[in-house]
Amino acid sequence: MSVDPEHASVNGRKRSQRPQKSHREVADELRTRIRSGLLQPGQRMPTQAKLADEFGVERGAVRLALRILQSEHLLTGVTKGSPATVAPDPGLSPLTAGPGAPPQPTMVALASRTAAAFAAPHVEIDALCLTSVSLTLAIGEPLRQIHAGRLKPAKVDVRVLLPSRDIDLAFPAPVDDVSVAGLLHRRWLAQRNAQGQVLKHNLLALRATHGMDVHVSFRALPFTPPVKLYLLNGTEALFAYYTLTRREREIEHEHLEMYDAEGTRSMLFAFEQGAGLRDTTFVEQSHLWFNALWETISTELVLTS
Repeated sequence: MSVDPEHASVNGRKRSQRPQKSHREVADELRTRIRSGLLQPGQRMPTQAKLADEFGVERGAVRLALRILQSEHLLTGVTKGSPATVAPDPGLSPLTAGPGAPPQPTMVALASRTAAAFAAPHVEIDALCLTSVSLTLAIGEPLRQIHAGRLKPAKVDVRVLLPSRDIDLAFPAPVDDVSVAGLLHRRWLAQRNAQGQVLKHNLLALRATHGMDVHVSFRALPFTPPVKLYLLNGTEALFAYYTLTRREREIEHEHLEMYDAEGTRSMLFAFEQGAGLRDTTFVEQSHLWFNALWETISTELVLTS
């Protein structure tokens, strides 16, 4: 039996119409805010009561989410009493310190690796993904450090491969009702364009604010990528699978069952040139693969609806 979220309640309060999140989803969203710089190092977090209201969950779920972030060295002072505090330098968490670290979800690992890439005088980032949302979030960390004066690259070149608007996506896709495929496609396209525009705007703004030589390019693929790939400065490759799950979502007042993948949670595997024959070969072959797609079957991509 389904429960109308409009009439459900949390702690006696009316819950918002959004589906209730798990404590891991709350942790994911708060982690993103920290990584993107929306929550600054040393900043006090909202109270657990306010977070419970915002996400429409019990305080216990918020407490579990905060403890996850504390275990990742992103928060300090997680107790039942006073609000937690963002760690002094979350970008240097030992869990995301480099390619030798164990695999972590994309939204956890990509920000620190991207920030490390921005320490070079000439930053080169190539990305193949479904919407670029992970890269857009990850770029927030080096941008924060640039504005703080801790990073000063002279040149930034970013290339992004995304699926073409003209193809039938393998995912997200409806489970049964093919009549809603168009709705899912429009939703994906809007997200692809919005994330790409934000990424491009934030990077190109460095020209005016810091006098950097910045170039951002997008091209369209004729297929849905089953994996995501990030290539950093020609020396590092970060790779993850898009793992499909069956889920229910409400989109434009339509209750839909779909097959989709949460890219920000995909486990990211890091390979570094010079870290052994396997790693070096993987980085080199990944560059060859990306360049081949860029120069052959990809087409011009315009970030409009």
